[in-house]
Amino acid sequence: MHVTLVHVHVKPEAVAAFIAATRANHEASTRESGNRRFDVLQSPDDPTRFLLYEAYASAADAAAHKETSHYQAWRDAVAGMMAAPRRGEPWTGLLPA
Repeated sequence: MHVTLVHVHVKPEAVAAFIAATRANHEASTRESGNRRFDVLQSPDDPTRFLLYEAYASAADAAAHKETSHYQAWRDAVAGMMAAPRRGEPWTGLLPA
């Protein structure tokens, strides 16, 4: 399983808009054939910090996600909301297999 942890820090005034845009991307992403999980987490200590947990069956499925219209719409919609560039951290999922 191919997992990416996406660390996101948004501007305080953009939190609600970021959540709305991310909800649409989350809902469409969970319908992708290679998607295994797409969790959106918000820090309880800092509501401007988010972690996206994206798990795909393969690296090819994860790459295909970035070619979807819903991902590209999300990417463009949230670009101006960032307090810092988002950072994707790749991991290899071991369990569950």
